[in-house]
Amino acid sequence: MTIASDHTKAAIQKGGYSMKSLIEVCVVGSILICVAGAQESPRPALRKGVSVQMPFANHAVEMRAADEPNATVVAITADGKVFAGIEPTEPGALSNLSAKTVYVKADSRAPFQTVLTVLDALRGKSVVLLATSRANVERAKIVSPYGIEVIVSGEGSPTANLAGGPKP
Repeated sequence: MTIASDHTKAAIQKGGYSMKSLIEVCVVGSILICVAGAQESPRPALRKGVSVQMPFANHAVEMRAADEPNATVVAITADGKVFAGIEPTEPGALSNLSAKTVYVKADSRAPFQTVLTVLDALRGKSVVLLATSRANVERAKIVSPYGIEVIVSGEGSPTANLAGGPKP
């Protein structure tokens, strides 16, 4: 009888040891998965806004600041409606925006006159025209917006900053 009880004790101890090892492996594996997930490049957070079909631009640069929660985004839809954030607005009211930089995302089918009216209302501010990079179209994930900074001054023609310097 002592042989059976010794065998049972050994099996219980061995099973206990195996269970402890299994738990340790699971904890270490969980930590590794968390660390690997944290090292992925951060994806931009989705924010409320008006959806538009932005035009393609090969020369646009990445504009992560447009995805910031405090960024001022003006949207122009295909039917010419203008939104400041998610609120419908008149183009003339955009001159009252307090932001120094305004991000404009215009639908590629929006009436050009509406886009010009919005740019005129934003005169004196730094305006970034948002676009889509063709390289990002093939990707199935969410990417940061791309854009071209345009400074609409009170006089003369607008100036665009294309990755480094002003271009007329």
